[in-house]
Amino acid sequence: MMKRRVYLDTSAYLASLLNESRAGVVRKAVDKAAVFTSVLLVAETKRALVRLSRDGKVSMQSYVTLSRQVDADCATFALAPVSHELCASQVMPTVATPRTLDLIHLRTALWFHEQHLLTAFLSLDAQQNHAAAELGLPVAIAST
Repeated sequence: MMKRRVYLDTSAYLASLLNESRAGVVRKAVDKAAVFTSVLLVAETKRALVRLSRDGKVSMQSYVTLSRQVDADCATFALAPVSHELCASQVMPTVATPRTLDLIHLRTALWFHEQHLLTAFLSLDAQQNHAAAELGLPVAIAST
C-alpha cells in the first residue's frame, strides 16, 4: 500500500498544534502520512505563537513548548523553499484570487503534486480549499 502524501497548510497545522476544535481531524489525516509543506508554515506558525504569547493567550512556558514542537515536527516534514521560480509562476486559480502567502502554499502544493501525486491537501481555510480544488489539488478537509 502506498504511503499517503499530504500537503499541510498552516491553518490545519496550527489547529493541530494548538489543540483547537478541528485538531483531531487534522491529526487523523496526517497520521502515518508523508507530510509536505512550504517553509512558510514555519514562519507563519512561529509568528502566530509570538502573537498568542504577546496577547496573553499562551503562557511563556507554553510558547517555549509549542516552539520546540514546531521544530520537532518540521524536522519530519518535507519542506520546500520559497523560490523565485515559485513566486514568478503564472499558476493562478481560475476564479479565486488567493492572498499572497496562500498562493505560495498552493503553488508549493502543486509543485509537490507534480513530482508525485499528493493524496490530500489539508487546510481549514474555506477560500484556500476552494482555490486548491480549482487547481486540481485533492482537498481533504471540509472547511468551515
